[in-house]
Amino acid sequence: MTRPGKSVALVTLGCARNEVDSEELAGRLLAGGWRLVDDASQADVAVVNTCGFIEQAKKDSIDVLLQAAELKASGGRTRAVVAVGCLAERYGAELADELPEADAVLGFDSYRDLSAHLRTILAGGHVSSHVPGDRRRLLPLGPAARRGEVGHVATPGFGDEPTGPVPPTGPRVIRARLDGRPWAPLKIASGCDRRCTFCAIPTFRGAFVSRRPEEVLAEARWLAERGVKELFLVSENSTSYGKDLGDLALLEKLLPELTTVPGIERVRVSYLQPAEIRPGLLATMAQTPGVAPYYDISFQHASEPVLRAMRRFGSAEAFLDLVGRVRARSPQAGIRCNVIVGFPGETDADVVELEQFLTAARLDVVGVFGYSDEDGTEAETLAGKVPGDVIAERLDRVGRLVEELNAQRAQERVGEVVDVLVEEAPVPGRAGRTADEVVGRAGFQGPDVDGVTVLHLPGAAGVPRVGELVRATVLTTEGVDLVAVPG
Repeated sequence: MTRPGKSVALVTLGCARNEVDSEELAGRLLAGGWRLVDDASQADVAVVNTCGFIEQAKKDSIDVLLQAAELKASGGRTRAVVAVGCLAERYGAELADELPEADAVLGFDSYRDLSAHLRTILAGGHVSSHVPGDRRRLLPLGPAARRGEVGHVATPGFGDEPTGPVPPTGPRVIRARLDGRPWAPLKIASGCDRRCTFCAIPTFRGAFVSRRPEEVLAEARWLAERGVKELFLVSENSTSYGKDLGDLALLEKLLPELTTVPGIERVRVSYLQPAEIRPGLLATMAQTPGVAPYYDISFQHASEPVLRAMRRFGSAEAFLDLVGRVRARSPQAGIRCNVIVGFPGETDADVVELEQFLTAARLDVVGVFGYSDEDGTEAETLAGKVPGDVIAERLDRVGRLVEELNAQRAQERVGEVVDVLVEEAPVPGRAGRTADEVVGRAGFQGPDVDGVTVLHLPGAAGVPRVGELVRATVLTTEGVDLVAVPG
């Protein structure tokens, strides 16, 4: 009998893009002879894929790393803790110095060799911690000049970027599913060329790079073969897709191809920049069967002075016009956004304008965040900082308004006919659910954070399987969640 390989647990924090990266790492580790386990306490190595976006995410990542280190110190199975992901890429050796409990802090450039690094660590060897740098400088400034250069720069979630012609068998998929969900994130691009003053992401994710359409399609087919019914297209900025490949309309061409992949029922697009949304993209999203009526638009604020200080375009008037154009083409569309309150220089009048915009826009979901300084960003140096207690008050004030508005928007959907992707089998007693209920999402509900649809099942109707698409009529609401019955 062959001896089972060393075991590793991948713990993922942060966004859906990080989930893709973790599944790429899982594929690489499986190919390297590792055995994947779900529970870090049952693994020889715990690999924590960290988030480094905002202050709370950093704290959460450090807490998880410390929890994993406690497992190692307890004398159980866990013998090593390794940090990867955005926090590790952003801070590298500095994080390693402040967190000696971690056996290594590795950046994106280490992903292809992660298996060897973990074996070195388990054997008592040393792997040098990552030394951070501005990843925007790794590729040419001009998007068109990046073609042919990408294979030399690590782009997590892309697998192995081919440096030559694609082989006749098609691109190789390097990925392993870490869950049994009927939906999966699929990365179409990485990095960002925008220079929002509050955001550090471009410095550690790098310049914007589109993934080649044939690679996206190959991975979509691979996911479909493993039971995925909904593709969730993710990137830092999906509206820029194709610009470095010489075709700004490339997403409009890719979407219809993705919807025809056998087994795929629905394709969802995320991370749209309002300044880059083109009429052709709106038309394609609204007219292509199988594209979810879901518009994840990064407004961030509505006051022009605040938006300009953020180095962003737009205004309340322009954003309301965009919302109107979306709903004119797709009346059932779900529109979500995030907003920041307490940005340097923000006044009470700016907050009032934001509240007026949110009230008029009737968005389905709004995430409200309080501003905090991020290391190395331009906003960190801006004058006019809003006191912390004022930020907290505005966060509570706008948050309460949003909660009410989103519940009202959900109530407006009573009577609508929706297609619900079933995600959870009935488990009596769990979260108050009964045996005649299943949980899923309508087309305008994004994964994890945008609410769910609870299906009440008549006894004779049978129980739909996880991954099944069920047509249903909305009866009532529970906050932002919908309650519906098949038919």
